[in-house]
Amino acid sequence: MKMNLPNKLTILRIIMIPFFVAFMLCDIAGAADKWVAVALFIIASLTDMLDGKIARKYNLVTNFGKFMDPLADKLLVSAAMICLVEMGRLPAWIVIIIISREFIISGFRLIASDNGVVIAASYWGKFKTVFQMIMIIVLICDFGGVFGIIETALIWISLILTVVSLVDYIVKNIGVLKDGNM
Repeated sequence: MKMNLPNKLTILRIIMIPFFVAFMLCDIAGAADKWVAVALFIIASLTDMLDGKIARKYNLVTNFGKFMDPLADKLLVSAAMICLVEMGRLPAWIVIIIISREFIISGFRLIASDNGVVIAASYWGKFKTVFQMIMIIVLICDFGGVFGIIETALIWISLILTVVSLVDYIVKNIGVLKDGNM
């Protein structure tokens, strides 16, 4: 299979995850570790935005991209949040709720896909992703002081958007579970 640019960006994002985790959890570059990690996270996050825009603009949407792009996003965000739990920067129960939401939505999409239905990302889901990524960046940077209030606000906003987007998906797509189609 020939890889187009959006799919290459998705693969790049997946390849970046272990390097990101290494800089988050290992002492590789001393005090620079968190800055390398945040740079890797930002670059990987930008590839998520870029691959979708390129795929839609140039009609390069593939089945591989439809499957791997959201998976790469979930892997990146989940890895970051698990690292932040390990570092004591994010409560585990919040990460469990956020990751559980991703499994539930993936299950909905799988059932829908089996019935020929595509469940597109909602605005709530997109807001959730943006706030989670901003939260992760701010938590990694760990500026301290007044930023603690901002960190806490971002954590709660991300959690609330996670729950709201889950409820939104369930309400809009409950037919997938009831009778196997919409």
